[in-house]
Amino acid sequence: MKKAVAAEPVEKAAAAKSVKKKAAAAKSAKSVTKAAAAKPVKSVTKAAAEPESRTALVRRARRINRELAEVYPYAHPELDFENPFQLLVATVLSAQTTDLRVNQTTPALFAKYPTPEDLAAANPEEVEELIRPTGFFRAKTKSIMGLAAALRDEFGGEVPGRLEDLVKLPGVGRKTAFVVMGNAFGRPGITVDTHFGRLVRRWKWTQETDPDKVEKAVGELFPKSDWTMLSHRVIFHGRRICHARKPACGACPIAPLCPAYGEGETDPEKAKKLLKYEKGGFPGQRLKPPQSYLDAGGIPAPPLGATAPPATGE
Repeated sequence: MKKAVAAEPVEKAAAAKSVKKKAAAAKSAKSVTKAAAAKPVKSVTKAAAEPESRTALVRRARRINRELAEVYPYAHPELDFENPFQLLVATVLSAQTTDLRVNQTTPALFAKYPTPEDLAAANPEEVEELIRPTGFFRAKTKSIMGLAAALRDEFGGEVPGRLEDLVKLPGVGRKTAFVVMGNAFGRPGITVDTHFGRLVRRWKWTQETDPDKVEKAVGELFPKSDWTMLSHRVIFHGRRICHARKPACGACPIAPLCPAYGEGETDPEKAKKLLKYEKGGFPGQRLKPPQSYLDAGGIPAPPLGATAPPATGE
């Protein structure tokens, strides 16, 4: 009887030891399972850090373009114009200012000088006063009056549709020429403005900073037929979501494809407050935007001196 009593604690100790062993074994098995599950993530991370092949870059760039096409089916040039001459002048005036300010300024300018002949014969001081809100008004007056005179004297008062002719006009570079060619004549062109350059570098499409080199590098990633609309979509995205100082990463529809994700606000609610124009419920840049933009909830910009309508939310 004494032996049995003495053996009881020993048996209990043995049982406890066995339970501990089983628990340790289970813990070990669990760790192995976790490690095995973590392995693919590790390899994905490693793969993501490897240099992107040319083929992968092209695929990712084109996928971003397709995603942007769904987000901005109403993307368009954000300068108001009714003919190639108005677009050409408006684009020259848009240097170092916003499209909104140009759109608020050009109605009075075009009402007084509707043709190249009219603008070429204008009083420079009167033109300066009309375009003063766009900034650098003296230099811009010289450019737009010079190009108006060139159109009158060399092209019969018509805006040419060829790149080599457009870039000969005063104040007209490749960027302005491609805006006019793509939107007034339907000829493909890539518009490399500050938004476009910033985004394509963030997306690692190119590291170039010179606009002509950016244009060439990006153009090689896409068929020519995509160039004009690609420009609109990228610029739209740069103005609405992927801002220069504080991009709204948490509200960005192409975040999974973006190598620069995390440079801006990643919290969805905070990021949503950073959205601009129709995405944030605010007026756009055009006083007379396309109907598709209005149908998508876009609000026309107010005329010069008018009070902007309040934000309505998305």
